[in-house]
Amino acid sequence: MYKKTLTLGLSALLSAGAFAQAPLQQGAWRAALSRADGNKIIFNLDVQQQKGKTVFYIVNDPEKMLVNDVTIVKDSVFIDMPVFESAFRLKIVSKDSLSGSWIRKGSGKDMIMPFTATTRQAYRFPAVKGNATESAAGKWKIDFAKNDSHGEAIGQFYQKGNKVTGSILTPSGDYRYLSGIVTGDSLQVSTFDGIHALVFTGKISQGKISEGNVYSGPVSTQKWTAIKDDKATLPAEQFTKLKDGEDGRLNFSFPDLDGKKVSILDPRFKNKVVIIQLMGSWCPNCMDETAFLSEFYAKNKQRGVEVIGLAYEYTTDIKRSTYSLRKFQKRFDVKYPLLITPTTVSDSLHTEKTLPQLTAIKVFPTTLILDKTGKVTEITSDFFGPGTGDYYTRYKAEFEKKINALLAK
Repeated sequence: MYKKTLTLGLSALLSAGAFAQAPLQQGAWRAALSRADGNKIIFNLDVQQQKGKTVFYIVNDPEKMLVNDVTIVKDSVFIDMPVFESAFRLKIVSKDSLSGSWIRKGSGKDMIMPFTATTRQAYRFPAVKGNATESAAGKWKIDFAKNDSHGEAIGQFYQKGNKVTGSILTPSGDYRYLSGIVTGDSLQVSTFDGIHALVFTGKISQGKISEGNVYSGPVSTQKWTAIKDDKATLPAEQFTKLKDGEDGRLNFSFPDLDGKKVSILDPRFKNKVVIIQLMGSWCPNCMDETAFLSEFYAKNKQRGVEVIGLAYEYTTDIKRSTYSLRKFQKRFDVKYPLLITPTTVSDSLHTEKTLPQLTAIKVFPTTLILDKTGKVTEITSDFFGPGTGDYYTRYKAEFEKKINALLAK
């Protein structure tokens, strides 16, 4: 087990000597994950001391993700991400330099990428072409080349001087917070959150982006182009529906993180508006939706709202799934039940095994809204997180409007 391996490794180090908080330089760091093709996925860190302990913030402007599960023993640094099965195993080269590996668990073999970080170059991307001569600001209609077909998306970017922030939205979710620069006519934006590890590059000229590349993880590369279009929209698509002949009522019972069975037919859900979140602890958009739903539930529980999270994990190992989901529960103060389904996200029959009333669940997160009679009134996969700016604001307003209407009935 992943956690067990870490625990044994730390135990061995502790037996060799006491903890020693190495004097890592505080402030801005530049981090790089190295790919086999020579490209690097760049992001920023902010290293701080809090209550005598070293903590890291992963910076994707404007997000600063606190990472406080940091253990330093002599010249070794162990960092576990606050969500996801993701960790760093590092060596302190000097007070302003780190090297080692980023390790991400999956359904099969671990993904491992070489990692370095330094304070000597605190910027994200160097302005090798000087000041920006083109602007990335605005809305872009994006085409992702994938084999012989194209996938449509929307880019929403903001630019101040050379600095660029924003996100890219697709019919199945968003890329969260992207941050970078325009130097001359060249665009470079990136993100890292423990699952996403991405860099987008391209050339901007007269409202078009060409020569675009997306570098994702250790090997994946994809082409993309874009045209500035203030009226760009995503193609309307409902990925999951009620099967023909179904009356909208569900019937499931799965264990929560304490092993207690929870059923949609339990009294606590009767005569309530129920939101069912189809999610996974490996899913970055699920992280943002969990943060949103946890806050929404805290504000609306007393009005007759309930929320249930149904988790589709990498494996059927209950201990592993529970460990990973508890990270979500702790980080976002989740008070609604998170249930572990008896299947995996990669199982082609995961819908039939869990919610046979539905057509195939293809997108995570997917949200089901049930009225007070227990019937499904809506199934959506259109959640957009806070990195998308106005899209997130509109999503929240529309979501609250739907729930208020159901509560009023």
